Amino acid sequence: MGSVRRALAMVLVPLLVGVAAACGGSGGGSGGAAERARPADLAFEHPGVLVSKAQLARARAHVAAREQPWLRAFEQMRASKYAADDYRAKPYAVVECPPDTRPGRGCVEEREDAIAAYTHALLWNMTGEKAHAAKAVQIMDAWSQVITRHTEANAGLQTAWAASSWARAAEAVRYSYDGWSDGRLLRFERMLRNVYLPQVREGAAHFNGNWDLLMADATISMAVFLDDHDSFEKAVTHFRDRVPAYFYMKSDGPLPVSPAGSDINTPKQLQKYWFGEKTFADGLSQETCRNFKHASYSLAATAHIAETAWHQGVDLYGEVVDRLRAALEFHSKYQLGAKAPKWLCGGKVRRDMGPDTEVGLNHLGQRLKLDLPNTEKYTQQRRPEGTDDLFVAWETLTHAENA
Repeated sequence: MGSVRRALAMVLVPLLVGVAAACGGSGGGSGGAAERARPADLAFEHPGVLVSKAQLARARAHVAAREQPWLRAFEQMRASKYAADDYRAKPYAVVECPPDTRPGRGCVEEREDAIAAYTHALLWNMTGEKAHAAKAVQIMDAWSQVITRHTEANAGLQTAWAASSWARAAEAVRYSYDGWSDGRLLRFERMLRNVYLPQVREGAAHFNGNWDLLMADATISMAVFLDDHDSFEKAVTHFRDRVPAYFYMKSDGPLPVSPAGSDINTPKQLQKYWFGEKTFADGLSQETCRNFKHASYSLAATAHIAETAWHQGVDLYGEVVDRLRAALEFHSKYQLGAKAPKWLCGGKVRRDMGPDTEVGLNHLGQRLKLDLPNTEKYTQQRRPEGTDDLFVAWETLTHAENA
């Protein structure tokens, strides 16, 4: 079966469009034409979208041995609405997600169905019960038969959220389950190529940074599943451009890095883009003074991209290690209750981080043995980190101490 399958195989901030500025500090921007991150003829490792085969095996062993925190994480997932045996997908032909108070059509349903597919894919890998693999495929089939496009101004963000989960679900089933027929698999692949990838592949330089990072997360996830080497390279470029422009380091200079593809580079423009912030410190994000929730989305997306690249032999973590560590520690510190100084967002921060730290902490703390006391404390307090019902799901199960 494997050889056959392989063969078939939010608030908007409008910016002015211009030329990319230089990057600095712990991460480097692409700055134009660059060498490929990996050879175009080098096969991708499968499964290798966020979670590797070895990681799935270790998580399964922890659960079988009833070890914590993996057992609690598994039980949390199994008890969720996404794991229901009778879960039924609610596909839409057109998903409409406006950026204002107008009601959308299919937005919540699409995100939840994609997470449900991933949930059943993980249950299949943890339990070996084929009914879960069949359910994951059933949900993916339902959408691939129907959906044609995404509309309204939040289409890019919505597409990124759903596509990330679709790709993880499909990857976790495709290489271990023989019940996904070739025709249905090809239809799902066409759905990703035609309906999802074009919406996210080019990024969103003129929006808040979480958009670009979430789009790159979706792009690299679909690229690996689809064996699309050019889209993989595109996602790597977005990562290299956007991470240094989203998380500040003093080595960048007195001002943050300008987002590639924009001309937001004067002090006044950057202050507006960074939600009024005038003082910059290691680990501060472009959206910290908006709220920690959006900064947290970007922490998760940054780690997701780097983790998927890591499984494909590309060390993006190494390019931003100091930046990511500083950002995780900075936001975890204030999320845990440290008083915000007057210079930081006027002394007021919105402490609404999500379940977004396991993947980054696993690499920095487990693989690299770096000390992240605030992140470690925050993560342990939240365990098991569940799902944000958008694009993050069950990462204590898959990535806690899982180097």
